[in-house]
Amino acid sequence: MDKNLIKQVLLEQKEEIAQFTNARLIDREIYIALKNMAKIKLIKVIMGIRRCGKSTLAHQFLKGENYGYINFDDERLPQIKSKDLNDFLEVLNEINPNMDYLLLDEIQNVSGWELFVNRLQRKDYNLIITGSNSKLLSKELSTHLVGRYFPIELFPFSFREFMVYRGLDVRKNDFFIAEKRACIKKMFEEYLYAGGVPEVINLPQKNIYLRELFNKIITRDIVSRHGVKYVNDLKEIALYCVSNCSAKATYHKVRNIFDVKSVHTVKKYLNYLEEAYLVFQLQPFSFKIKEHIKKARKIYCIDNGLISAIVPKTTIDKGRLLENLVFLRLKGLSLEIYYYSQADYEIDFVVKEGRAIKQLIQVCYSLSNDDTKKRELKALIKASDKLKCKNLILITLDEEGTEKIGSKIIKIIPIYKWLMGGKSRDNFG
Repeated sequence: MDKNLIKQVLLEQKEEIAQFTNARLIDREIYIALKNMAKIKLIKVIMGIRRCGKSTLAHQFLKGENYGYINFDDERLPQIKSKDLNDFLEVLNEINPNMDYLLLDEIQNVSGWELFVNRLQRKDYNLIITGSNSKLLSKELSTHLVGRYFPIELFPFSFREFMVYRGLDVRKNDFFIAEKRACIKKMFEEYLYAGGVPEVINLPQKNIYLRELFNKIITRDIVSRHGVKYVNDLKEIALYCVSNCSAKATYHKVRNIFDVKSVHTVKKYLNYLEEAYLVFQLQPFSFKIKEHIKKARKIYCIDNGLISAIVPKTTIDKGRLLENLVFLRLKGLSLEIYYYSQADYEIDFVVKEGRAIKQLIQVCYSLSNDDTKKRELKALIKASDKLKCKNLILITLDEEGTEKIGSKIIKIIPIYKWLMGGKSRDNFG
C-alpha cells in the first residue's frame, strides 16, 4: 500500500484526537475498570455496537498520554490486508515516536489482524483495540491471544449515564423529593423511546440517524464481513427481530415467515446479527440440556431508540420496551441470565450465579388490572418454589411496594428506580 497515502491518513487521524479531547464527555460506568488496567500490559479490547462510544472511551482513557492512533473504519483505506499493517506501524512510528500506547480502532476490518496484534503484544506495546463484532471476543482472540487480553463490552448509555449526559445530577435520596422524582420520571419517558446511542441524544431527527445506523450495521458489519449473498433476507430478518423485541422466536418460525431456504441459514443470520451487537438471543433456563437447546429463544435489541426508529410509535408495545431495558441492564452487567417458561406461566429473567439461582425478575408495564397483578405474582411464587429462589422482583413503570404471599416477599419497584439501583453486578442476587 502507498506509504504516502498512509501518512496522509494517519496525520489527519491524529488531528481528530482533538475532537475527542475537547468534546463534552461523561465517565462511563465501565471507565473505572478500564482505568485500573492502565499500566498492565494486557491488550484492552473494547467491544460494542457501532456509535456506542467505544472510540470516545478509548481516547478518554488515553487523554494526556503519548499514543498512536489508527482508525481502520476509514473509507480512504479500502481492503487493507494484514501484510499492509507493518507499513502502518512504520509510518506511525515516524509520526509519533516513543509512543506509550497504541490505539487500533475497528480493527476487525482487517483480515488477519489478530496475528499482527499478537506480535505487537510480544514486542511489549501497550495496546487498546476496539471492534464492532463480538467474534473478536471469541474465535480470534481466544485462539491467538489466550490470557493476554482484557475484554470490555460497551453498550449505549444506561439510564444513569443518559441523565448525567443531559445534565441531571441524581442522588439516592432524590426519589423522596417530589420535584426531583417528577424530573427523573419525565427523563425516563424520553429514554424509554430515544435509547442511549450517545450521538443521537441531542439530535432533532433521531430516527433518520438510527435508521442509517441500522443499515450500516447490516451492510458493513455483516454483509461485507461475511459475504452474505441474500441481503434482503438478512435485512428482513433483522427488521423482524428489532420489531419483535422481547418476544420468543424459533429458527423454524423465522424460516417459515420469510421462506428462507434452510433453518441453518436462519441460525447463521441470527448469529451474525448477534455478533454485530444488533440483537441478542436469550436462552430458556432448564435443568435438562435437551430442553435448554430445543426451546425458543427470546429476542432483544441493543437499543430502544433503534426499535422506535423502525417500529411506528402507534404500534410499539411499551411493556416490551420496558422489558428490553431490563434485559440490557442485566446483560450490560455481564450477569448470567435466562428466561423460564412453563405450561401455565413464564418468568422474564432468571439471574444465575454458578449453580445457584440468585434472583427472579418479572417485568410488567402496569399492575392496575387486578387479573394482571395476580398473574404476575402467581408466576413469581410458582417459579420461586420450582427454582428454590426467594429473591423476587416485579418491575413496573411507576408502581412500588411489597407483596407478602405466605412466607415469600415480592418487591415491586419502578423501572427508573431499579435502573439506578447499582452500577455493578454485586447489586443483583
